[in-house]
Amino acid sequence: MIHPVILCGGSGTRLWPMSRGGYPKQYLKLTGDQTLVQQTAVRLQHIPGAAAPIVVTNNEQRFVVAEQLRQVGVKPSSIVLEPVGRNTAPAIAVAALLALHESPDALLLVLPSDHVILNEKAFVAAALDAAAIARDQHLVTFGIQPTEAHTGYGYIRRGEPITDERSVYAVDTFVEKPDAATAGQFLEDGAYYWNSGVFMLKASTYLEELQRHAPEIACQAEAALSSATRDSDFVRLDKDAFSASPNISIDYAVMEKTDRAAVVAAADLGWNDIGSWAALADIASSDTQGNALIGDVFADSVGNSYIRAEHRMVAAIGLENVVIVETADAVLVAHRDKAQDVKKVVEWLNASGRHESVTHRRVIRPWGSYEGIDEGDRFQVKRIVVSPGEKLSLQMHHHRAEHWIVVKGTARVTNGANEILLTENQSTYIPLGTTHRLSNPGKIPLELIEVQSGAYLGEDDIVRFEDTYGRAPK
Repeated sequence: MIHPVILCGGSGTRLWPMSRGGYPKQYLKLTGDQTLVQQTAVRLQHIPGAAAPIVVTNNEQRFVVAEQLRQVGVKPSSIVLEPVGRNTAPAIAVAALLALHESPDALLLVLPSDHVILNEKAFVAAALDAAAIARDQHLVTFGIQPTEAHTGYGYIRRGEPITDERSVYAVDTFVEKPDAATAGQFLEDGAYYWNSGVFMLKASTYLEELQRHAPEIACQAEAALSSATRDSDFVRLDKDAFSASPNISIDYAVMEKTDRAAVVAAADLGWNDIGSWAALADIASSDTQGNALIGDVFADSVGNSYIRAEHRMVAAIGLENVVIVETADAVLVAHRDKAQDVKKVVEWLNASGRHESVTHRRVIRPWGSYEGIDEGDRFQVKRIVVSPGEKLSLQMHHHRAEHWIVVKGTARVTNGANEILLTENQSTYIPLGTTHRLSNPGKIPLELIEVQSGAYLGEDDIVRFEDTYGRAPK
């Protein structure tokens, strides 16, 4: 049986300002009505007999991925939480161990969560071809037929065919990202593929090769899983064991060293890793002037540009080859050819200690979300949305008081020793130092305005006593 593995890592730098450290691009609706991780999960349902996916993510994003998969009706077999990032080789090792608990012949289909594949039929065909070869102890990577001399991808040179019946070859060599001249030679040669980062591996074969070429990774992955804790839908890997693992990709740890590497020529997938705003613009629907205009956009004398408005109207006049992306708290304006340099903005934000590289103005929480509306000296205003049936932690603040005004739905409020119900246009006051809790007993989202006032308004001024989501001290 094929056990899909969805890797939900990412630093959120390449598609800033929409993608951020705490909310990377796999959780965004960039190419349709579903997010990239939702598209990845739904795509797997077309593979005959595929098991429920194993998802690997981190503690901060656990509720986001769980909720997004729930929205599309996908229930993972496990959501594995990495205590620290250790690249793909350790993550896949943990997934292999989990799959072997289900079957000694388990195959892993390893997928990044943030890629676009437009041709699902071709993807399924390539996966089945890869599975047939992986069962014969090959470690199969998916190679994408190049359409241009791209310098942003690693390449794979194919060797001899493994079978006459399928487009599967032994791997001759892996090549790092080339310069433009070398990439042009690769394109002309015809024997090179883009390295997609998608793999089909027999779990036992991968662990055998990992023991041969990177035994410390195999050892620490097993230790991290054997000492893992399980709560709700999550598998929390042991921090000490997993942190001791080398931080290395599957390519470096195994694929470039093994004699079992194979590549399946995955033709016509419509694959794109969306590595920049320019890459997203290449696959976006455009008008007769070559513009992709998304949201409330006015464009005059504009050509070959990608303009996206998420919250406000954006007007552009007399521009060519630009990328403009507007969010609630940041706007990116770049020449299309320089779109990959957005990482310089993120580096500056990080060096300056600013939050815009990590969080949006709207912050997702397991119970719903909150969004900053206004702030000033000793006050800030937030819009809070609590999902039906959810509740915040029982908590207290040392430095701030809060006013809550309900604008939609019904709120159950614990305010010190009292518990009250509030409906639309009703409000309550939470004095500084008072134990309190907010919950939504209704069937529709609860929306309220929170006005905080006090000497310190940071999110770390929270003392939790009880919490549904495991965030209170034990």
